[in-house]
Formats: sequence, C-alpha cells, structure tokens
Amino acid sequence: MMNMPTKVSPDPLLALTAPRSVALIGASGSAGKLTARPLEFLRKHEFGGRIFPVNPTRSEVMGLPSFARLTDIPEPVDHAYILLDAEPAIAALKDCARAGVPVVTVLADGFAESGPEGRARQERLQRIAQDAGILLIGPNSTGVVSTAAGFCCSTNAAFATDRLDRGNLAVLSQSGSIIGTLLSRGQARGCAFSTLVSVGNEAGAGIGQLGQLLLDDPATDGFLLFMETIRDREALAAFARGAAGRGKPVVAYMIGRSDEGRALSVSHTGALTGAAEAVSAFLESIGIRQAESLDTLMDAPRLLSKMRLPAHRPRRLTVLTTTGGGGAMLVDQISARGVEIAGCSGPTREALTAQNIPLGHGKLVDVTLAGTKYDTMKEVVSRLIADPETGALLVTIGSSAQFNPELAVTPIIDAVAEAPRDAAPVLAFPLPHAPESLDLLAAGGVPAFRNVEACAETIAMLMRPEKVTAPPDVTLQAATATLLDQGPEDVLNEDRAGAVFESLGIPRPRQIVLPPEDALPETLDLRFPLVAKLVSSDLPHKTEAGAIRLGLADRTALEEAIAAMRASAEAHAPGYRLEGILLQEMTTGLGEALVGLTRDPLAGPMLTLGMGGVMTEIYRDTSVRPAPLDVETAREMIREVKGFMLLDGFRSALRGDLEALAQGVAAISALATSDRVAEAEINPLLVRPEGQGIVLLDALIRRQ
Repeated sequence: MMNMPTKVSPDPLLALTAPRSVALIGASGSAGKLTARPLEFLRKHEFGGRIFPVNPTRSEVMGLPSFARLTDIPEPVDHAYILLDAEPAIAALKDCARAGVPVVTVLADGFAESGPEGRARQERLQRIAQDAGILLIGPNSTGVVSTAAGFCCSTNAAFATDRLDRGNLAVLSQSGSIIGTLLSRGQARGCAFSTLVSVGNEAGAGIGQLGQLLLDDPATDGFLLFMETIRDREALAAFARGAAGRGKPVVAYMIGRSDEGRALSVSHTGALTGAAEAVSAFLESIGIRQAESLDTLMDAPRLLSKMRLPAHRPRRLTVLTTTGGGGAMLVDQISARGVEIAGCSGPTREALTAQNIPLGHGKLVDVTLAGTKYDTMKEVVSRLIADPETGALLVTIGSSAQFNPELAVTPIIDAVAEAPRDAAPVLAFPLPHAPESLDLLAAGGVPAFRNVEACAETIAMLMRPEKVTAPPDVTLQAATATLLDQGPEDVLNEDRAGAVFESLGIPRPRQIVLPPEDALPETLDLRFPLVAKLVSSDLPHKTEAGAIRLGLADRTALEEAIAAMRASAEAHAPGYRLEGILLQEMTTGLGEALVGLTRDPLAGPMLTLGMGGVMTEIYRDTSVRPAPLDVETAREMIREVKGFMLLDGFRSALRGDLEALAQGVAAISALATSDRVAEAEINPLLVRPEGQGIVLLDALIRRQ
C-alpha cells in the first residue's frame, strides 16, 4: 500500500532553489556514473535538506536508504530529479503527480528533439505536469543548482569543483553543457552565480516562467541567458519587462536563429528582415541586451547589476590611458558600437596642463609615462570624474599593471574612494595579463575587464538606456478585417491589397481598374501621364515580370504598354491569371519608402521600414521593430534609416512629410493584430513635400 504523505507546499521559489527535500529517481550507487553525480554533488557542496534516492534494485545508495518508488517515501518531497530513460521517466512523473511533488526536473532525452514519437512523448509529459500543477523542468535538463543552499542537483561534471562560490547572477540556459562552461570560466574571473538552471526542452517551465519565479529572489540581482530558440514569447517578455522594472539586468547570448519565415516570403521585406534582425529587435524591445561573446555574457550583467550611469551625467565616455596604442584600440572598439567618446573638457585640461601633466591630443586622454606616477594618475582620475562633462571614465592601464600595480592601480582605487557621491563611474582595462591588478581593482570596487570586445560591448550597454516597450492597444477596424476576409487567394492582387491599406488611412493615386478582356474605353476619367499595371495575384513583383509601365503620355502609349506588359508577363509566368488592368495617375514626391510586415517564427510580427523602390534590397538601409507599434516608435525608426536624411532638410533640401510617414507606419503595423495576415508590404510608399502626405504606389498582402 502506497504511503501518501500529507503535503504542505513550499513557496515555489524555495522548492526550486532551496527545497527541504529532494528525491533522486534512478540514482546510481556506482561512483562516477552520470546518474550518481547529483547525489555526489549534493553531498560535496553540503546541501542541508533531506535526500531520498529512488532505485527499485537497491536497498541503499551511497549509504542512504533507497525507495522502490517515489510514492514509498514517507515524507513530503519538494523537488524530484528524474534520472531515467524517456518512458520510465513518464511513469515516474505520474508518481510525482500522485505524491504532490511541486517541482520536477527530467534528465532524459528522446522527447521533442527526436522526431514525431518523441514529440508525442513530450506531449504526454506536459499533460501530466499541467494536470498536477507541477513546475516541470526539462526534459533534457542537466539539473538545477542554487549556490546559497548548496543545492547542486546536477549531472554536469563541472560541479565536481571543490568550491561552489555564491554570487548574485542567475543563469537560465537551453544548453546544459554551457552551464559548466559558465561556472568554470566564471570562477576564473571572479564571477559567481546564485542559481543555474538547465531548462532543456522547456516542455513545462521555460526561461520566461523560471525567470519570473526568480525575479523577487533576494539573492539574484541579474540574469544570464543562453538561448538557442524562443519557445514562449509572452512569458519571456513578461519576465524581461519585470526584470527591467526591478533594475535587474538581463543579458542573452543567442544562437540558432531560424530563417524558416524567409523561405515562405513573397515580399521584399522578407528578404530584408532576416531572423537575426527580427530576434534582436524583439529582445531589445522587451529589455534583454544581447551579448556577442561569452565574456560579455559574464561581464555585462555583473557590471549592470552594480553600476548605473547617474541621470545628471552625459551618456558619453572619457578614455584615460598611459599607452596611446592601447587606449586607441579601446576607443576604436567602443566608438564602433555607437558610444560617444568625450575628451578632456576645457577647464579640466587647463587645470591639469597647469600642473605640467601631458594629456595628448584629440579625444583620447593620454598621460603617457607620467601616468605611472601615483600622484599624477590620482590627480587626473580625480579631476576627470568630478568634471560634469564626463559621463563615465575608462582607465586603460599599460604594462605597469603587470609589474607595478601599486603605481598603476592604487591611485585609481584611491581616487574613487575619495570621490564625491555624484562623481562619474570608473571602469578599468589592464592591457597585459595582470591578475594581481584585477584583484586589487575588484576589491576597490572598480569594475575591470580582461577582453577588449567584452569591455566595448559592456560599456555600450551601460551607455544605452533600456528601451522597454509594450505593444500599443490596437484593434483592427471592422472595415479592414472585412476586406482581409474577402476572396480565396493566398496573395491579394494589388487592387485588393491597396484597398486594405486605404482602409487604414493610406491614400492611393486616382485610379480605375479595367476588366482584363475589355477594350480600352473611349474616354478615361484620369489625367495623363498614367501608370499602367497588370493586376494578378500571380505577379507579386511587377517590375521583375515587366507588368508595370510608367509615364504613359497618351492613349497610343497606353495601348502599346498594355500589349507589351501582357506579353512580358506571359513569358515570365506562363499561364498567369490576369484579373484586370490598373491605371493610375502619375504622382510625384520627394522620396520613396518601403513599409513591410512579416512574421518571424521566433520573434513574431515585425515591421520593417527602409528606403523604397527597386534598390531596397541592395542598400539594406532599414529599421526593424516588433509590431504593432505606436507613432513615437515609428518616428524613431525614421531617424534610424540613413536615407531619410535626404527628406529631412539635408543641406537645405525641401523637407518631406516624415510625420505623415510616421503616422502611416503606425497605422500599417496594426495589420499585425490580424491572424489572416502573413505578410504585408507597400513598396514604394511615396513621401510628398511636408504637409502633403504620403501615397501608396504598390501594395502586396499574403494571407495565412
């Protein structure tokens, strides 16, 4: 008969990171085996809770009584780690459900990653966990570690380390092996962690849900994410926005960005907006910063969790160096990431020059060998961080960092210790391998870097404020929804697509659509010159098909153009379906834009804005944001597209109606709220002189 202990559920966070008891289902008693590691590591790192091995073939495991099934354990279990193969793991999860275990981690593979049969197994696993209210981690999870509790419930060999340092950063990783990489590399650079979770397949709790659970963990001040995909956008966004609201930075290293969406695209936008751009735009919009290297993944959240740029300080960096070449290297890397470099202000330069301290020329403050003197370096650092024109100060230290830290590093630390409360923050970069200097800087509260690129990336994150945006509350108008539902075609022809955009407030030129077989009417209620286009869902790109003619001056030119377009389109797409002849009055403006909506399989709906016309894909001068978006975001996107400077009064040129463009971009983005729209594009969208608005010249919509 099964023992069914009375269960008092602990706080979910405690059950995850500091359980009172843990069951190891499938634990081995053979030292060195994978399934023996969790018990070995729990003991090694002095976990204080109860440990219950579950193994029907043994009466004891490593000196602890073993139970045949989890339901035989006479006490409540807070956390279970299932170390069995796929099918036995499912059976074990059922026992966890019966016993009311709140958190269960599953090691086994053979689930969604292994094909249709594995996906079916994973669905069974999910249903069991959902029905029982279990916080399920995995499958394919190498476990959960909480350093403060000594809860090292992991199969990752890296936790055989003799010490498990406590830190204030949580790691959530879709790769189990990366957990060990971060642990070992972190130990080598003085970076320690609070919690490390291998999320595996995320059949139950994923990065977003676990992150939300850890948001109010007092031991966690920031997050490192190692991501191969995005499985739950909404949960990830809720976590990231919650972290931003609490001042807890989230930094992600992202790999495995899918390009599946581009393969289905028929628009120019699909070619312009790759998966990398879409994912980056999404992560930035919810407040997650992206790291380009593992060094940055460790350095950035550590710095950002401790340092903020004071509100009264300008967002620019001053670089002080004792070696011109080294300082120039840092300036180059940092400025390439969009950080403004500030030199020495006039008053500070005057005060230091009066003391015969060399400062170099240009924006790099180079004190040369004078910086190896304690008094000189301390004076320069003190002056610069007190200067209201300094945003933050980076001190690049030469060879003396390796051999004379008392001369190169101590004056920096002392200047910071004696600085006023409103002083600019100070960071350091010793150019040589200088572990003693790094230790001194860390002890003195001066963040220091070991890698040039990580230094540059992290400083760029510090200097750029988070731009956490919530999608606007947008409802698609009934008239637009009705137009989107009409007809059976996947791709709307230009006339029908144009009608959808017109319902959103995007005007079209004066036009008529002639039936495909009708002769040209004797009179046309349009003014020449005209544009003629073939209307066909089979011709999404008219230029390539030769299905558009511009500047037709009279009736004769129009008739010849229609005949030529028919012949060209038939050669381009034999058997294409001609649905009409579209005639429009020629409209002129100052420039052209492309506005396109696509749906990325990972990041969701994305709005791309760029210069329009046939050269769009060559220039690739674009801005990308999650959709829908508001008018202010549209204005930001316009400022990011370099080509639009030509429409903003560049060199006294006539200004274009960029405000109308911003309003139009925001209106078009509302199509993201319709599950009928797979992609939508206007290319080109004509921008007329300021105050005269915008005009749609070509449109495309693909439905899903």
